[in-house]
Amino acid sequence: MTPTIADLVRVFGRIGLLSFGGPAAQISLMHQELVERRPWLDEQTYLRALSLCMLLPGPEAMQLATYAGWRLRGVSGGLIAGTLFVLPGAMVIAILVALYAAYGDLPLVQAGFLGVKATVIVIVLQAVRTLWGKALTDAWHWAAAALAFMAIFLLNLPFPLIILVAAIWGYVKFDGKAEIVYRPPAPEASGMFQTAALWLFLWLGPLVALTLSGQKLLSDLGWFFARLAVVTFGGAYAVLAYLSQTVVDKYQWITTDQMIDALGLAETTPGPLILVTQFVAMLAGQISGGASLAIAAGLVALWATFVPCFLWIFLAAPHLDQLATRPRLSAALHGITAAVVGVILNLSVWFGLNVLFQEVPEKTWGPLSVPWPDIASINPTALILTILAALLIFKFKFGMVSALAIMTGIGVGLHFL
Repeated sequence: MTPTIADLVRVFGRIGLLSFGGPAAQISLMHQELVERRPWLDEQTYLRALSLCMLLPGPEAMQLATYAGWRLRGVSGGLIAGTLFVLPGAMVIAILVALYAAYGDLPLVQAGFLGVKATVIVIVLQAVRTLWGKALTDAWHWAAAALAFMAIFLLNLPFPLIILVAAIWGYVKFDGKAEIVYRPPAPEASGMFQTAALWLFLWLGPLVALTLSGQKLLSDLGWFFARLAVVTFGGAYAVLAYLSQTVVDKYQWITTDQMIDALGLAETTPGPLILVTQFVAMLAGQISGGASLAIAAGLVALWATFVPCFLWIFLAAPHLDQLATRPRLSAALHGITAAVVGVILNLSVWFGLNVLFQEVPEKTWGPLSVPWPDIASINPTALILTILAALLIFKFKFGMVSALAIMTGIGVGLHFL
C-alpha cells in the first residue's frame, strides 16, 4: 500500500510529536504506527531496516523513520519522514535555550536543575545496565568494554579512535559461524556515486562556505558536529563523553554544568537525544553573540548533524537486503557496541563526579590522567537527590520524563528548606 503525501505528513508528524523516551520507545512507536496499525511495512522489512540503521552512524530511530518514508514514497518520502521526526524536538529545544539563557542563573531555577542533573546520572547508568545485558555476551566483549572505559577515562584517548579499534576488533574476531537464513540477490548499484556526491555536497558545502566567509564560531561548530555525525555509533549516550570533553575542555563554548543541563533538557523533548547538539550550539551562540547568533548556530548544528542521516539512508537503502545480512558487519557492530558500554560508563562517572563534587581536579601519574574529586567538596543535596532519582527509576520504575519532572520539583522544594 502506497500512502499519499498527506497521509505521510500526518502519520510521521504524529510520530515526531510523540517520540519521547529514547530510541527504544521511538522504535516501538513506529512499529505500532507503520506495521501494526497500517499495512505500510511488513514485519521482516521493518526488522531488516532496523538492523541496517543499527549498523549506520547517527540516531537509529530517525534513520529508521527516514528509511520507512523512502520505502513508501522514495526520496521525497524519506525527506518528509526524517524531517518530521526531528522538527518538533528542534522547535522545543530552541524555546528551552531561550528560557535557559534568560532564567537559567536564577537560584530557584538552579535548584530545579540540580534535580535534573541528579536524574541524568541515573538515566545514563540505566542506559549502561540495559546495554550491557545485550552487548556483553562473552568474556571478549566484557574485556572490550573494560578496555574502552580505561582508554577514555584514564588515557583520554579520542572516541573516534576507540570506535575504530572496536570495529576492527569485532570484524577480525568474527568466527564465521553466524547463521544467515536470508540471502537476497545483489541489487544494482546504479546511481550510488551520484547520490553520494549530491548529499556530500549538500552536507559539507555550507560548512565550506562558512569557513571561507570567516564565520569562525559557526564553522567550528559545523565541522565539529559533522565529525561527530560520522562516529555516532551506539546511540547518543556513546558520543556524549566525546561531545562534553570537546565543547567544555577544548573549545570552552559552554561549562560542565551547562553541558549537564543541556542533556537533562534534551531528555524531556521529543525526537532523538542527539538534539543536545542543537542545544549546545545555540547556547554557545547565545553566549558569544546573542539571540541571532544562537539561531544561526542552532541551524548549523541541525544541518551538520542530520543531513548525513539522509546521506547514509539514501545511499544504503537500495542495498538493504544485502547489507543487513552481512555477518562480518554485524560482528563489527557488536564490537563497537561492547566498547560503547565502557564509554557510556565513563560518561556516567564524569557526570556523577561533576554533580556530586564542587571540585574535581585532575591527578596525573605518567600517561594516566584521572579526575580525583575533593571529598570535602561533596554536595549533600546533590547526593540525596541522586539517591532519590535512583529509587524512582530503578525501584519504582518511573519513566524518564516523569522522573525528571518529579526530581525538578524536589530540587525546588529543597531550595526552600
